[in-house]
Amino acid sequence: MEIATTHVGSLPRGVELTPLLLARDHGEDYDADAFERAVQAAIDDAVTRQLEAGVSILSDGELGKVGYSTYVTERLSGFGGHADRMPAKDLAPLPELRKKLAAIMGSQEFTRAQCIGEVKLVNSEPAQDDIRRLTVALDEAEAAAGTRPRAFMNAASPGLITAFQLNRYYPSHEAYLADLVDAMRPEYEAIVGAGFDLQLDCPDLAMSRHTGYQSASEEEFLAIAEANVEAMNAATANIPPEKLRMHICWGNYEGPHDHDIPLEKIVHIVLKARPTTILFEAANPRHEHEWVVWSDAKLPEEKILAPGLIDTCSNYVEHPELIAQRLGHFLDIAGPDRVIASTDCGFGTFAGYGKIDPAVAWMKLKVLREGTDIAAARL
Repeated sequence: MEIATTHVGSLPRGVELTPLLLARDHGEDYDADAFERAVQAAIDDAVTRQLEAGVSILSDGELGKVGYSTYVTERLSGFGGHADRMPAKDLAPLPELRKKLAAIMGSQEFTRAQCIGEVKLVNSEPAQDDIRRLTVALDEAEAAAGTRPRAFMNAASPGLITAFQLNRYYPSHEAYLADLVDAMRPEYEAIVGAGFDLQLDCPDLAMSRHTGYQSASEEEFLAIAEANVEAMNAATANIPPEKLRMHICWGNYEGPHDHDIPLEKIVHIVLKARPTTILFEAANPRHEHEWVVWSDAKLPEEKILAPGLIDTCSNYVEHPELIAQRLGHFLDIAGPDRVIASTDCGFGTFAGYGKIDPAVAWMKLKVLREGTDIAAARL
């Protein structure tokens, strides 16, 4: 049998596309026609490369977005200004390491707006542009191969938006979430209506513990995470769970991660979410051991595990045998029909920011397929 492979969503944007994305994000003049040509060409190429690497469930690479979370400010009202991010709790006492990481990964040049007014959907065109571009690329792939690839598209969860666009307007976190549910629902439903799976990105359920909510107590953070899952469930109430996937992570950067909240403390909240497929980190040194948490969890029969078997913070290309060994843990837990081989996180979460060389990203996806096939052959 064949076990499906996928990835978390974002792919490297390249030297031609990155300046255009950043110019648009900063409100600077840019050539709209050149932007459209560059984005469509990049998505066409990404779809082709994913298929060549053996990816079963592919995406547009989020190549039309400046980043996986802050893109919403061009679609929703209520955001403005810029707030410098707070150093992650593990990196705060290590200024020299922060400098080294910035030199390697680049700087986060995107605008980090705050919520300063009522949040409403005001521009659905960018979401329709995303859908159109991926549809064009899939049409071309189907014409060439005779079969249409299965695809997904990413969208920010309501909780993720609250973590990146800090609340400076609403009287409570819950009030902010309530308007985000209404504002983001049309995008979620449009993606599924176009025939794609919807991936909701949810680092707010893990990473935010040591970033945006590092000053909160653990009890307060867990309450926030519960509220975020309730909001996500409300926003996707009209979508079948099997068309939904969610990704949780602790931050796609190379740091100590010694303040990461353990999976065992949040897994019960994660399992309350509606998405059938759960993507999570399972390859990096801080979280690889947590396969035992999934073994101990009361996993509902309908849930599908998509463990990260590729570390997206290192240019090491994993050996296929290592991938097979990692995957074996989850095959024992859930069985081959309820496991998809994935990556820890994205390869290019923000334009101009990231450590992975684009050529290495494709190499990693290729060996993900090879390692998954080794594991499948042993069943």
